[in-house]
Amino acid sequence: MKKIILAFAICFGINTTASAQLFENFFEDATLRIDYIFAGNHEHQEIYLDELNKTPRWAGRKHNLTELPLEGNGQITVKDKETKQIIYRHSFSTLFQEWLVEEEATRLSKSFENPFQIPYPKNSIIVEVKLLDTHHNTSCSFTHEIDPKDPLIVHRGFSYQTPSKILINNGDLANCIDIVIIAEGYTKEEMETFYNDAQIATESIFEHEPFKKYRDKFNITAVACDSKDSGVSIPQNNIWKNTALSSHFNTFYSDRYLTTLHLKELHNTIAGIPYEHIIILANTSEYGGGGIYNSYTLTTAHHRDFRPVVVHEFGHSFGGLADEYYYDDEYEPQYPTDTEPWEKNITTLKDFNSKWKDLIKEDTPIPTPLSTDKNEIYNKVGLFEGGGYSSKGVYRGAQECRMKINEAPKFCPVCQDALKDLIEFYVK
Repeated sequence: MKKIILAFAICFGINTTASAQLFENFFEDATLRIDYIFAGNHEHQEIYLDELNKTPRWAGRKHNLTELPLEGNGQITVKDKETKQIIYRHSFSTLFQEWLVEEEATRLSKSFENPFQIPYPKNSIIVEVKLLDTHHNTSCSFTHEIDPKDPLIVHRGFSYQTPSKILINNGDLANCIDIVIIAEGYTKEEMETFYNDAQIATESIFEHEPFKKYRDKFNITAVACDSKDSGVSIPQNNIWKNTALSSHFNTFYSDRYLTTLHLKELHNTIAGIPYEHIIILANTSEYGGGGIYNSYTLTTAHHRDFRPVVVHEFGHSFGGLADEYYYDDEYEPQYPTDTEPWEKNITTLKDFNSKWKDLIKEDTPIPTPLSTDKNEIYNKVGLFEGGGYSSKGVYRGAQECRMKINEAPKFCPVCQDALKDLIEFYVK
């Protein structure tokens, strides 16, 4: 009878009670981290299971468990093995999928680490992971079973946790969005500098709406992960450093693209510290960074544009927002014009009804002409051509925005709306 009542509640939208019941029925208050290897090339991809890990506490949502706020470039679906009922879903993007549209992927195969967290199941589950191509078609999928009593599941973070300091504490994990800010390229002697940088990053994010309005819905912890060397690797300058997360510039041979490929080490470092979202601060004045949806933000802490860049990259990793700048020298477009992007702040007009149509006036010209009025530059909502790295066929919602230029003082109304909806998905 309980299962019938639960199914009825889910179907008819009785979210709060049904979600709480769903979590209690199927999960315990712990985290199952599933480590995958995504491998292949432009033509063919594979997914492999690498390792299973159990860590204390579950920092993610306990409601909206079977819903996705954004489609992402990949998805995880968890089913109870006995009932075949979907009990959890998660969406994401990966560096691997970015690489697949690079020219290098047409002549070389590579593998990338990709760990994901789900609530720890009480009983055996079936997990499906699928990757989506730029047209939102499934390019690769992998299904496997997990027995939570498997003795080879590695227990991490139960006896030791990397030293940390709480920067914002607004209460219970289940009612807040939990973020960790991690040191990269800081030696033990530089940890006070890191804590100060982490505070600056925190202040920078919460200076912006809608984060400012929802500040009391976030917990933030700074994690003092020390490195042997000070600074990070810059391959183009033949600078190689021994750092905790092995991050480096020149990702995909782009001078300012700063990432780490060592995601297992990243997650092992913060095992035992409750988190949903990750910000990595690099101890360098070199300009650069990167942000990947539901993976991590990585940005330099000592460049003069540290404040706007950490906010921009967090817009990617937390908010799933697309870049709104453009050039046209990419090998293959990430946003083909015959497909509507899943990111909420750009459109190809294939399904504009799902975007910011409610914010735009009916007589707004397409493309919307540029303005010299300062108020209109940041506040007028329209269809400005250029975005997602393409100058034609992709449109953004405002002339200038934090997701386009560092000089923009705020997120545009379209991005603010998208971020507000996402925050409320997690906390309401």
